[in-house]
Amino acid sequence: MSSSVQNGNTIKVHYTGRFEDGMVFDSSMGGNPLEFTLGKHEVIQGFEHAALGMSVGDTKTVSIEPKDAYGDYNENLVVDMPREYFPEEISPEVGMRLIIVDNNGEELPVVVSEIHDESVRLDANHPLAGKKLIFDIELVDIH
Repeated sequence: MSSSVQNGNTIKVHYTGRFEDGMVFDSSMGGNPLEFTLGKHEVIQGFEHAALGMSVGDTKTVSIEPKDAYGDYNENLVVDMPREYFPEEISPEVGMRLIIVDNNGEELPVVVSEIHDESVRLDANHPLAGKKLIFDIELVDIH
């Protein structure tokens, strides 16, 4: 058993994720630690890379650029859908999360970002796309 994290290890970490302005968007504090196996792409690349070499009890703060997190914001993933395409029982509101089915039958999560008289703007970017993410990480266990 190695005393520091290596690729292939399953680890448990506590973390707090925040934006550059300090606003927290996710945290495991007060709950169960996050468990994942390095090298299996179960978490974003920058988070996985940050855990390498840590030992139980270590803490660190890392800044992760969009390319190592959820990618850059892609304008091509924003579409205006005519209102008549919405089922009658759905009344779109800004921030509403929906699943649409593309031409290949693939499900795609989207968020309503704008509402206009004739159309609704849908954004398929990950909510954290294009953002630099800062994580405080504490290694709790290696197994």
